[in-house]
Amino acid sequence: MSNVYETYADVDEKWIKRIPAHWQMKRLKAIFAMRKEKNNPVVTENILSLTAKQGVVPYAEKEGTGGNKPKSDMTQYNIAHENDLLINCMNVVSGAAGVSRYFGAISPVYYALYPHNDGNVWYYHHIFRLMPFQRSLVGLGKGILMHESDEGTLTSVRMRISKDYLGNVLLPVPPRDEQDQIVKYLDWKVSDINKLISTKRKELKALYTFKKTLIKDVVTCGVSKKVAKKSSEIDWIGEIASNYKIIPLKRLLKEKLQYGANESGIPYDEQLPRYIRITDITLDGELRNDGKLSLTEEAANGFILKNGDVLLARSGATVGKSFLYLEEYGRAGFAGYLIRARFDETKVLPKFVYFYTLSTSYEEWKNQIFIQATIQNISAEKYANLPVPVPPLSEQEEIVKYLDDKWKDIDELIGALKKQISVLQDLKHRFISDVVTGKIDVRKEIIPEYELVNDELDEEECDDAEDEEV
Repeated sequence: MSNVYETYADVDEKWIKRIPAHWQMKRLKAIFAMRKEKNNPVVTENILSLTAKQGVVPYAEKEGTGGNKPKSDMTQYNIAHENDLLINCMNVVSGAAGVSRYFGAISPVYYALYPHNDGNVWYYHHIFRLMPFQRSLVGLGKGILMHESDEGTLTSVRMRISKDYLGNVLLPVPPRDEQDQIVKYLDWKVSDINKLISTKRKELKALYTFKKTLIKDVVTCGVSKKVAKKSSEIDWIGEIASNYKIIPLKRLLKEKLQYGANESGIPYDEQLPRYIRITDITLDGELRNDGKLSLTEEAANGFILKNGDVLLARSGATVGKSFLYLEEYGRAGFAGYLIRARFDETKVLPKFVYFYTLSTSYEEWKNQIFIQATIQNISAEKYANLPVPVPPLSEQEEIVKYLDDKWKDIDELIGALKKQISVLQDLKHRFISDVVTGKIDVRKEIIPEYELVNDELDEEECDDAEDEEV
């Protein structure tokens, strides 16, 4: 167990209350200089992107569809060097800060900082990634627009912090040899935790893949393994049970597919329905939280959901995601980036179709759509022509019951793994905070050889995580 320092000094900051007595507190502008290099004339076309979940990466490696598009005029960019600390002045309170490993062009909304003297930039990288420190910056910005998730993460933040305000932020300054030791120690210990997290994520990903494959097998061939099969004549569906029919989704509907209501300009009214957005829906087909009510009765007219309606996302980072609405969720409307499918239950069970949209066959269909399109968008017309393998109603009931039972078993395992990952992440964040703020003394720790393991989001988390690029 690491020791604590012998003596501490009190400090009056929101995110840190004491530091080792021989450390100092200095303003950021005394620690860092602001790089002021323009990409004019053009010296690089390597555009860098800074996001809360990925840190600094080349724009081509950026995940998600959020953020501004690259400028065609490269002279409008500034320059960042390797080992510069980049800070998004609009999104720093949500974690959009990190050290660059690249030389490249950056947006003017990024500040590129480099140490005045001999400070270890990676020590300060850890501080800027601490949630308590990020929260301490909230009062410095102008133009606040933010959302807090159930986990306490600030997202969709648009709050510009000026260079002057940021320059006056107080930061701890350990001696340089301690900064180096802290960075090395954290690289070692955090790598150990990341290995465990990586293992859990691989198990989680395997369960999601198994779930989709199981659903595909059952919705195309039924519960029994000894069933006669035939070709569906569609590559991404493959074989189906001999008594199944391939029917376009539009022929299974009770009403035409309908786009949701546009939120813009809709008055807020607590007494009227919830307004379900794409981001309210998890990959597990659940609602993220109770949300707020935001439709007036007039605006909601025609957009109220009924039990068994299936919502389909038509664009954005979650394009193709589906959700089965049940009356137990309470009266609700739905957003403009969602399409409502209301089925004729004499032909098909809504939950059967919903299960189909969770299968690997549906995933392959989406990929085919994206290959043919210039942007990732699935219109109502494309959804209407989605081929659906349809068994007799009695078999649909059997399939839905079978998958409900299996779903519960798999989801229990998924839930347990997610909880373990969350505990490990919390442990890692608390550990980093304790070390960089001096609660733990690591000066005498002997660091062995180790494998550096970075923390990378898996596919499931990346899909759920909201991109913080401006």
